[in-house]
Amino acid sequence: MALANPFKPTAGKMPPILIGRQSIIDDFTEALENGAGAPGRIMLITGQRGFGKTVMLTEFRRMARARHWETIAETASAGLITRLVTALAPTGMRLDQADISPSIGIAGVATASLGQARFSAEASPLTLRNALNKRLGSRKIGKGKGILITIDETQAATQEDLVAIATAVQHVITDADESNVPDADKKGVAIVFAGLPYMINELLDNEVTTFLRRALRRELDNVPLPDVKNAYLETIEDSGKTIDAADALDAARLSEGYPYMVQLIGYYMWQAAQRRRSDVIDTSDVETALSDALLAFDDAVCAPAMDGTTSAEKLFLKAMAKDSPNPTQVGDLMERTRRSRSWVSKYRAALIKDQLIRPAGHGQLEFAVPHLGQYLQSL
Repeated sequence: MALANPFKPTAGKMPPILIGRQSIIDDFTEALENGAGAPGRIMLITGQRGFGKTVMLTEFRRMARARHWETIAETASAGLITRLVTALAPTGMRLDQADISPSIGIAGVATASLGQARFSAEASPLTLRNALNKRLGSRKIGKGKGILITIDETQAATQEDLVAIATAVQHVITDADESNVPDADKKGVAIVFAGLPYMINELLDNEVTTFLRRALRRELDNVPLPDVKNAYLETIEDSGKTIDAADALDAARLSEGYPYMVQLIGYYMWQAAQRRRSDVIDTSDVETALSDALLAFDDAVCAPAMDGTTSAEKLFLKAMAKDSPNPTQVGDLMERTRRSRSWVSKYRAALIKDQLIRPAGHGQLEFAVPHLGQYLQSL
């Protein structure tokens, strides 16, 4: 029987080991087990591209289903609230027309209130709050269980959608609190948002989303290299191959603990050994993996990271790239870009806010996205 590559460097695909994420998994597990009102039932996960946000949402849904919760997976985009209401609506309900907004008018129908959807002139208004309560009242959801909603790419959500969700969820929690049902038997709602850090900060910088700002916030970071090494050793052994501890550590160092790169290097070094028809991953396989992984990483992470940057920001970043992988002295950027100190200060602040670069000691900057400098050098 042919061996299967255990590494999954595809967006949202569950890796074999969720290395470095146990504390976040524990937060969510405890939230489900501690009943209605537990802080982790409203969670906000942030992290750079390739840090595994989508993977975490997939794992949370798996955990919830294992505990007999219902789950709904969504990605923020136009029509988000309509899709949520549709997913929650009783089977067989006819949805002729849907439009969601804090204050909307639909021909022939009274103005809809915050978070409310109207599906036709004949149908009664169905709010997200009512849809949640109706589903929670179903016999299919057992005592003490509930509904988990995960929303990916939250930075793409509109303020109106976040207001509608926050309002609905807050009311549903209050409705449960005001019921006479014992805490252990209360059915609840959990919601987890995931998105890019700086965009989330801007989106939540509004008084109407105070409720969401009180969510338990967890930021995904690089995985410690010893954890990466051990994950390589265990995963490869479980797959039917072996790797020397020194080679596993070298592979971990090359990944820099960046979750997506961990998967890419794992995938390509396993595949290199497979092509040699060998059950042992050696140094040459690790070297081959780095070359292949960098090409894939550039396409999947570096290129998208540059999308949306202005010509001035590109000029700034390319000036920094001359020093990559070493840090850049801020003072050198004025000469390289032929711009003023105030110009350099302006774009330094903007790019730090966008998490493309970060301070690296007194008067120095470095790239926050791994290999971005080398990528820019190749353009």
